[in-house]
Amino acid sequence: MIVLLSLGTNKGNRERNIRRALCLLNIALGKRWKAVSDIINTKAAGFDGPDFLNCVAAYDLRLAPDALLRRCKRIERLMGRRDAPEYAPDGNRIYHDRVIDIDILLYGDERIDTPLLKIPHPQLESRPFFGELIAQVRQELDTTE
Repeated sequence: MIVLLSLGTNKGNRERNIRRALCLLNIALGKRWKAVSDIINTKAAGFDGPDFLNCVAAYDLRLAPDALLRRCKRIERLMGRRDAPEYAPDGNRIYHDRVIDIDILLYGDERIDTPLLKIPHPQLESRPFFGELIAQVRQELDTTE
């Protein structure tokens, strides 16, 4: 099943953070990504902060979504991410600078809605750059298959 992950960072050496996270994902998932989009610069969304570098990576996996989530969170912690999700009194998420953020955007055609995991990713539609990066990855997948 093709799984699409987003990687984003706005702290430290951003390009090195993305490259390191991709390497760690390859190790944690036991395989190399099948396609990776360009790495693009975007404005921080949902808070005032430095710009982010973002990309999308596609993996062909036979791993349960919750197990994939645990591996992504483990990599975030390994790379120095310490903030736990924080919410305002109105229930909206409060965002902060991040050394790395790895999100599951799509897990094949599956829809998942649990307290810990929502797929498709809830911000997929509200962040237009996701669409551009996903289109790049899908085009790369089409040319390699």
